[in-house]
Amino acid sequence: MNFWQHLEQPIIGLAPMDGVTDAVFRHIVARYGGPDVIFTEFTNVNELCQGQNRALQTLYYSEIERPVVAQLYGKEPEWFYRAAHIVCALGFDGLDINMGCPSKNVAASGSGAALIRTPERALAIVEAVKQGVHDWAAGQSLTDVGIKPALIQAIHHFNAQRGDTGFERRRMPIPVSIKTRLGYDTDIIEEWSACLIQGRPETITIHGRTLTQMYKGQANWESIARAAALIRKQGILVLGNGDIQSLTDAYDRIRQTGVHGILIGRAALGNPWLFQSTRAFRHAYRSRRRDGLVRPAIMMEDRCHLMLTHARLFERVNGQEAFPRMRKHLGWYCANFPHAAAMRAHMVKTKTSDEVAAILEAYRRSRHDVPSSPPSSLIRI
Repeated sequence: MNFWQHLEQPIIGLAPMDGVTDAVFRHIVARYGGPDVIFTEFTNVNELCQGQNRALQTLYYSEIERPVVAQLYGKEPEWFYRAAHIVCALGFDGLDINMGCPSKNVAASGSGAALIRTPERALAIVEAVKQGVHDWAAGQSLTDVGIKPALIQAIHHFNAQRGDTGFERRRMPIPVSIKTRLGYDTDIIEEWSACLIQGRPETITIHGRTLTQMYKGQANWESIARAAALIRKQGILVLGNGDIQSLTDAYDRIRQTGVHGILIGRAALGNPWLFQSTRAFRHAYRSRRRDGLVRPAIMMEDRCHLMLTHARLFERVNGQEAFPRMRKHLGWYCANFPHAAAMRAHMVKTKTSDEVAAILEAYRRSRHDVPSSPPSSLIRI
């Protein structure tokens, strides 16, 4: 089933972020926010097909995340073809091709946003992915495309953990989408969009910067608007991405550019509640009442509870030895606290969720025992 055709517009989704949108973070965002669509962090097709554990781990997900889209990156169509079978076998709702990552290591390999410089290769990748999805739906097995038995077993184990033991018997094609940028070192989004349209993806998401800009400066939504005009004429969904800090920003950008929706990335860090108001957002959008937009009122106790919940879940899923990867999330949660710098300084040194709990309890005591604006020196561990 093509879930994109059933999403209510404007679409508000969680953008893929390398090292951020892991299984635990996505679960938290789905549970406490509820975006219309969720993307995984990107996964290398070569590593995935070779059965590397780290690659498969990036594609773990829970049912609450649906619709959930697996994002892949690489440069060789034949690896994408095999990887498409794996994504289908894992039961994802969609597959997204990363043509926008600006990382030097990724771009140097010819992957990510570097594909903008090799349009023929980019289109060959789209064709390979779509063919892989088609062949999977037609009954081709993972063994047929050279996937190793150990990886096949791991895929079955993952599906069983998720409670889905019969997915392989329900073979359905999934939609293919692309996430990209305005260009490599110059803005060529109109020519680049015309190229991507030839591949007939279901959706194209455009981040409003070039590769060389990385995340500097301001996202160019005027360029996104020009691309959206071209893409919409072809019956392809187009989403915008870049510098969306609130649903008010989303409202303005969608109105200005004509995109079908937006993906939010950095604004969701430490703030999964951002997506709670998407239904009210669409009502305000349809009625053209910008002043009707609702921002969830989150109590400080709820913020503390979710920070600890996230830490506990991360530790349970990934193990205590991986806990340092949780610290960045703890720092992002702290941005919403009074005296954030003092709390962040403690949180970024934590090694366990119990330490997080102790810090939060000390913070609560300091808030209860002193006036409403205590000096940061009173926050002790």
